[in-house]
Amino acid sequence: MQVLQMQMEVRPDPAEVSRARRWARSRLAGSGIGVDEPLAETLILLISELVTNAVVHTGCPAVLRMLFPAQGDGGGPGAGGRGGRGPGSGTVRVEVADASGRAPRRRCAGEEATNGRGLELVDGLADRWGWHPEGAGKRIWCEVDRGARGGHGGYGSHEEPVLTGHAGSHTPSQIGCSRQSPDQVLT
Repeated sequence: MQVLQMQMEVRPDPAEVSRARRWARSRLAGSGIGVDEPLAETLILLISELVTNAVVHTGCPAVLRMLFPAQGDGGGPGAGGRGGRGPGSGTVRVEVADASGRAPRRRCAGEEATNGRGLELVDGLADRWGWHPEGAGKRIWCEVDRGARGGHGGYGSHEEPVLTGHAGSHTPSQIGCSRQSPDQVLT
């Protein structure tokens, strides 16, 4: 399976969030996702939340990575054979790696709070998400299945991440990340 991978270095500056959104929008067309598709807006919002968490909560530089199934390849990273073939199928994965060893944590934001809802939003929008330690830092990831926005299909766990989430009522053992390593993808 071939995967199209794009990445951007992010400085530890809140202005980088808007730059990451612009960068991601400019890359969507080449991946076969139209900027006017609901999937595009979901991906932009997920990227915005993950990059915001990295630059605001860690104070470290980060790397934003988007992985798309190659055009005509319905599998994609983490698809595990679930996706169909052809246009509109496959899994899009977003990753943000940073040098901070601090684990991401969900917060209980009150009604009047102006922040603290980022991971709740990721949990509600992504089909799968999680994080794992990587070197001295960590990688937080989320996946959105193309063509499955009406409901979440079943999926199996390939690797036990440290923290996972899902908008549905699935148990953590049903949620996992891909066996696909960033070193195994085409750039």
